[in-house]
Amino acid sequence: MGRDFRWLLASSWTSNVGDGVALAAAPLLIASMTSSPLLVASGAVLQFLPWLLFGLHAGAIADRFDRRRLVMFANAARAVVLAALCVFLVTGTANIWIVLAVAFLYGTAEVFVDTAGSTLLPMLVRPADLGVGNARLQAGYLVANQFAGPPIGAFLFAAGAAWPFLVEVLCVSFAVLLISRMAKTPVPPRETGAHPPVHTDIAEGLRWLWQNPPVRMLVLIILLFNVTWAAPWGVLVLYATEHLQMGAVGYGMLTTASAAGGILATLSFGWLERHVSFATLMRVALSLEVLMHLAFALTTAGWVALIIMVVFGTYAFVWGTISTTVRQRLVPAELQGRVASVNMVGVFGGMIIGQALGGVIAQIWGLTAPWWFAFAGAAITLAVVWKPISQIVNARPVAEDRPVPDDV
Repeated sequence: MGRDFRWLLASSWTSNVGDGVALAAAPLLIASMTSSPLLVASGAVLQFLPWLLFGLHAGAIADRFDRRRLVMFANAARAVVLAALCVFLVTGTANIWIVLAVAFLYGTAEVFVDTAGSTLLPMLVRPADLGVGNARLQAGYLVANQFAGPPIGAFLFAAGAAWPFLVEVLCVSFAVLLISRMAKTPVPPRETGAHPPVHTDIAEGLRWLWQNPPVRMLVLIILLFNVTWAAPWGVLVLYATEHLQMGAVGYGMLTTASAAGGILATLSFGWLERHVSFATLMRVALSLEVLMHLAFALTTAGWVALIIMVVFGTYAFVWGTISTTVRQRLVPAELQGRVASVNMVGVFGGMIIGQALGGVIAQIWGLTAPWWFAFAGAAITLAVVWKPISQIVNARPVAEDRPVPDDV
């Protein structure tokens, strides 16, 4: 799909290796400093809170300037923040409040990385190739972030608290170098014109989204399911280490198991896209989400949890690839950043709400209670959105010219 796509893919995979290492190491670092479910959940909440504060502004900025450069600058900022954390850890001056502050600063930079990065693929490939392109990017996320990274992160954390974050610094820095090899990406149409106030651009994006029922409903579905999904996920490290007695390495294996399921879905996605409708796939994925919460609420065995995670990884990959592809096909190029930012605000806003609820629920009723909350909430949401899913996938894409890759 072109040379620039390959550089984008390589950068994404490299960055995801580092993020996967931190995926296991960061909760373990926080859990080593406190046993409070509220503080453990706060680590994730503070990393995602910047989406509520800066997400819409990041979308407007991504629609104004060179999106490749925005990704480079924001990733460089992430590397600086992580390097500072390594210094605190090596010198023995780190504490829970410093770690939580780092989570917030890191999350702020990540807002701009993810928002601008999500707009690059539709600028590089044909609409018909978006499904395959997203699948390959998602495969990198699964293999690097979810499969290889977490066990490495858990192992490195056991060797020393600073090691996993030093590795992430190196990976994120290398990702900046790789994406810099891309040719200058096509700029949004308003790049050379006068810029109105940022809030005007944000309002334009929100107005387009509100007037487009399929995309609006898709964002709403993602918001609601992330509330229920995040409630138990915020205290997953305590659920795995205390309720299931799996230890630090076992906790890392849980995320690895989900990646294994995602890899299975990656291998079969092309066939699924050709033979099964997107509406059916989305309904199956959301139905399995409901059953997954119930299974986790009932199990007390670590090996059963690993099997559940494999199933979770399989359907989560299919859902993520389809929902992203549908949104990218429906949104005009000049609005990709703003609509993507609203979608991500929904994702992380839902996660913040869910993880905050999960921490409180676990504190009061125990570590399995968030799974019961997630099961009930997801079941109700699924019943409400079952019919609108067909309207989403059958919506007519926006007609627009797309760039053709310069080589194949």
